[in-house]
Amino acid sequence: MSDPTFRPFDDYREYPPNEMIRRALEFEEDIRRRRTVREFSPRAVPRELIESCIRSAASAPSGANRQPWHFVAVNDRATKKRIRVEAEKEEEAFYGGKAPEEWLKALHPFGTDAHKPFLETAPWLIGIFAESYEPGEDGSRTKNYYVTESVGIATGLLIAAVHRAGLASLTHTPSPMKFLNRILGRPENERPFLVLVVGYPDEQTRLPVIRRKRFDEIATFVEGRSDRE
Repeated sequence: MSDPTFRPFDDYREYPPNEMIRRALEFEEDIRRRRTVREFSPRAVPRELIESCIRSAASAPSGANRQPWHFVAVNDRATKKRIRVEAEKEEEAFYGGKAPEEWLKALHPFGTDAHKPFLETAPWLIGIFAESYEPGEDGSRTKNYYVTESVGIATGLLIAAVHRAGLASLTHTPSPMKFLNRILGRPENERPFLVLVVGYPDEQTRLPVIRRKRFDEIATFVEGRSDRE
């Protein structure tokens, strides 16, 4: 095992405290406008934009830097149709008796059902896969670590990047999703994490009225005196 190699952190940018606060508040204001939508416009979105968002997602931290993710961006109509057909089969089973009544009750305010037309309407579907291990040419397997956590962080960055670009998104998770491996030609060491639906919101999009938890419900501070005080 060779010694680790390090370099100076010369990419870091430090800002004056007031500038840091301004930037943080500006990001907060922008990201709080982000909403999940279920009605998408068929308007085209350039591949270059999707590539940039995926590169941003791939900057995420990961366990032992294993980067256990793979993104499959789909705008082919026939492939999107196949995904919709298979996804709706699972959704029909879910809404038709597989889901517990409590879960269906929680979903009721959002008006969702087994029909998922957005899987065809939106210009892009991004299948996100989690790699449990990396196969070697000799048939060996190299384990990946903290896979779910790493892919979850990358997905969050992807959603933020899509929003910053001016697009809308929807996280779609039919269960099970193994059909995605078959349709998108992904190997057995990858499991579908979710499908991110990406595009412009339809002009007629309507959003459910929701309540965000208060700040004191989602955050706790344990503060002490600063060493400089």
